[in-house]
Amino acid sequence: MELNVPVIGILRGVEGDFFGEVMQISFAAGLTAMEVTMNTPDAEKIVAEYRPAVPSGKLLGMGTIRNLEEARRAVAAGAMFLVTPNLDLSVIEYAKAETIPIVAGALTPTEVYTAWNAGADLVKVFPCAAMGGPPYIKDLLGPFDHLRLVAVGGVSLANLSDYFAAGAAAVGASTSLFGAKALREKDLAQIGHNVKIFIEHCPRAKDRV
Repeated sequence: MELNVPVIGILRGVEGDFFGEVMQISFAAGLTAMEVTMNTPDAEKIVAEYRPAVPSGKLLGMGTIRNLEEARRAVAAGAMFLVTPNLDLSVIEYAKAETIPIVAGALTPTEVYTAWNAGADLVKVFPCAAMGGPPYIKDLLGPFDHLRLVAVGGVSLANLSDYFAAGAAAVGASTSLFGAKALREKDLAQIGHNVKIFIEHCPRAKDRV
């Protein structure tokens, strides 16, 4: 799973029509990957509806995949990648069998290495901020320097460059990416602006707008 812009935009609890609008304006602003969480009302319907509208080179996935049953539902809905908050080896095995990229959740060194060894395309370190943020990513990459880690939880403009300097392959962000106020007020122009600014501050973005 390659991301020209190594940022996964995470949306939880949004209405379907609004999600579609946010997805389109965020992709237009340069975002590569969008994730709607499984515990969003009608999440599967949202993915099924907007999957055909995903531009070439962009990805629409499902997150908060906590078990095998949810993974199957996500794939059936048309998710282009899966993201888990926890380590479930059966979900990784299923994703590999279905040739669906998976960003597997882990926290401790043992979980992180187990997720990678099981075949995860990326390992989501969550909740990263609770473990110290960028220094924790750097510490994990000491012994596990070949792993591709995604920092999720507490990522913001203020620490974005620190995460990449620490060695993160990508980050996942929600309100700090889209803007809490802009989401609340459904201000699409501001959301697009916020996404563009976030990407411009991302040291590894290859095709910024």
